[in-house]
Amino acid sequence: MFMGVKVGIIGSGLIAQMAHIPGYLEADADIVAVCDIVEERAEEVAKKFNIPNVYTDYKELLSDPEIQAVSICTPNYLHAQMTIDALESSKHVLCEKPMAMNIDEAQRMLQTSRKTGKILMMGFNNRFRGDAQKLKQFIDSGKLGEIYYARVGYMRRRGTPRGWFTVKRESGGGPVIDIGVHIIDLTRYLMGNPKPVSVFATTYKKFPEYHIDGRQTWDSSDVRDGLRDGKLNDVEDLATAMIKFENGATMFVEVSWAANISGDRFYINLCG
Repeated sequence: MFMGVKVGIIGSGLIAQMAHIPGYLEADADIVAVCDIVEERAEEVAKKFNIPNVYTDYKELLSDPEIQAVSICTPNYLHAQMTIDALESSKHVLCEKPMAMNIDEAQRMLQTSRKTGKILMMGFNNRFRGDAQKLKQFIDSGKLGEIYYARVGYMRRRGTPRGWFTVKRESGGGPVIDIGVHIIDLTRYLMGNPKPVSVFATTYKKFPEYHIDGRQTWDSSDVRDGLRDGKLNDVEDLATAMIKFENGATMFVEVSWAANISGDRFYINLCG
């Protein structure tokens, strides 16, 4: 599918190195450039994966006419503008989840994709897992009948990520926008993408602010980039929601980074 496609990587952090770059290489795409504001990191990644061109300004990467598609692997608050700029530069875009910080940004991204005729895709990889594809085929065959209720969850006992993930102005939120989007997207995909019409939701922040002394216990934001505005964490740690769809179906969702449960849970229960 990607054979011969010339790709640029914007952001050379963990998700780029562990998912995007290996995925493109496995699909025989041609990664021709990598960009990161930290030049040393970009150069290190370029050397590791034999990528010929290094940039520190993503707009310079986008100006390269050789590049046909880009992966946006940056913090959440940068997704919208970088995606829009890439689409307007005639590049197809694979943007890491979450799509954006809010609905207005997401709609602008979608409108730009339609206007330019370029493909925009989010990094919702769980749809393409073998078990998800088998389950989708089974549901589409009609053997489960009408799927009218889903109860789903992505619950971590102790799994708060580090760095900007816990800083709301950069992440947009906590576990809902980080891991909740995965479980919601996958479940809606399995249910045939019904249109949501109402949501009742609650969020909780029951754990104290993560301090430097507790970082090893709580796996909290690291010292290097965590001490902004005197806080390490200003997002929720648990959320629940009941979503009602236009076709009458409902979905109950629970997600957490940190909850006093016996162990991590990832589940999708469907009633048909």
